[in-house]
Amino acid sequence: MNRFLTLIFVLLFPVLLFGQNNFDSLLDQLDKTVNNYQTYSNKKENEINKLKGLLKYTSTDLQKYAIYGKLYAEYKSYQSDSALIYARRSFQIAEKLNDVGKLNDARLNLASIMGTLGMYKEATDILNKININTTPDLKGYYFTVNSVVYGYMSDYAASLQEKEKYVLVTKKYHDSSLNFYKPQSSAYIMAKSSRLIDAGKLNETLHLLLNYFPNIAPNSPDRAVIAYIISQAYRAKKDSKQEKKWLTISAISDLQLAKKEYISLRSLAFLMYENGDIDRAYKYIKRSLEDALFCNARLRTYEISKMLPIINEAYQKQNETNRLQLILFLISASILSVFLLAVLFLLFKQMKKLSKAKQDLSLANTKLSELNTELNTFNEKLNETNYTLTEANLLKEIYIGRYMDQCSDYIGKLDEYRRKLNVMATTGKMNDLISAVKSKQFIENELAAFYTTFDKTFLQLFPNFIQEFRALLIDDEVTQLKEGELLNTELRIFALIRLGIKDSAKISIFLRYSVSTIYNYRSQLKNKAAGPREEFEAKVMRIGTNLK
Repeated sequence: MNRFLTLIFVLLFPVLLFGQNNFDSLLDQLDKTVNNYQTYSNKKENEINKLKGLLKYTSTDLQKYAIYGKLYAEYKSYQSDSALIYARRSFQIAEKLNDVGKLNDARLNLASIMGTLGMYKEATDILNKININTTPDLKGYYFTVNSVVYGYMSDYAASLQEKEKYVLVTKKYHDSSLNFYKPQSSAYIMAKSSRLIDAGKLNETLHLLLNYFPNIAPNSPDRAVIAYIISQAYRAKKDSKQEKKWLTISAISDLQLAKKEYISLRSLAFLMYENGDIDRAYKYIKRSLEDALFCNARLRTYEISKMLPIINEAYQKQNETNRLQLILFLISASILSVFLLAVLFLLFKQMKKLSKAKQDLSLANTKLSELNTELNTFNEKLNETNYTLTEANLLKEIYIGRYMDQCSDYIGKLDEYRRKLNVMATTGKMNDLISAVKSKQFIENELAAFYTTFDKTFLQLFPNFIQEFRALLIDDEVTQLKEGELLNTELRIFALIRLGIKDSAKISIFLRYSVSTIYNYRSQLKNKAAGPREEFEAKVMRIGTNLK
């Protein structure tokens, strides 16, 4: 069962939602129409002025009668006093024309507008003088005017007995009018639907009116009347949503046609009041009262005057409640503002402290960064020193070993050379001895052997020396070796520099060259450096290391 109800709700919810949205849009349209009432009134005035302008160009009573009739129709629901004036002028012209049909029509118009103005005796006197049998085509209109006038009288009746009497007369005339209207005419539909409502046949009433309503032109005065009757049928069915909807449609039509004598907006105002929409209720009842006073519709003014104090009191109470709520809101907002200002002040102070702390932290970070940079530089230098020391130790180990081998070898060679010279001396070979002592061959051979040993030992320590040295020059001609050479003179000079022997004098002794020759070699190679010449030897010192 619960699932079934849930399914029904899910299926009907979109329909209900659409219906509510549709009604809200109708209310919005009504609100805009109420706000723009002056626009519709101006349009009405323009139409009336055009008709009045035609009177200047009429020359016959027949034309005047027609124009007066149109002016009466325009003024009837707009301004009752003016409508009465033109109804009387129409009657005066009808008397001149001595046309029974026009006379009866003018009398009915007079009686109708007098009923609106509350001149019930005058209206009934005129109606009693009419011999309607002389104009059968006006019988429907005649019975309708009678039913309307006696309906007004029943509303104004001072005692229940009189009220009941007038209600019976109203129904009698109302029922009689049905017999003289053409079927499917608006007058017939209105009369029949009213009879069906009185008989309690509400579904039949709605079937008749809802099928007929779409055929009514948007600018027809009948649209508002039919919509109002539909709302009354729904009221009898206790369907307040549909009642409000059709009252709204009726009110929109009344206001857009600039009617000042109407029922729908006043009735809707009371429903809005009952539903708690006090703002709309006050707005609608205020508009209804102003229009009723403008039109001089006494019955409508009387009806509104009974409702206005109730709605006005509720509106004033709501305004007072809103005022108190506004004061409470302003006090709360003020307290909250003070609290927020205090919080902002504290926050501002805290932000200043935080900003100062950030500045101090930034300064500390800067100093720390500088210290880190210095430490990194120191570490690099320390690494370089460590590498240099390690390299120096390695060189020492290698060269001490080689030095000891070389010394041992030289001692052996010198001993052998001594023995050779001793043999020459003891055997008397003085010429050979003198030649051997004078010869440099032994020294040259030993130097060549020494340089070869140096070259091999150095290239063992720095296997990529020649390639890296060549990369430091823009001209690699000096690094081109002859067949059988391991290093040439230029390379040996910078090999010694790489080993830390930078003094040209020491280099000259080692290589058996003059100091100036060594200096020239160094200068020539610096001039061929790929980079700044003053950095050349420093770069040579970094050959064979990771330092570039």
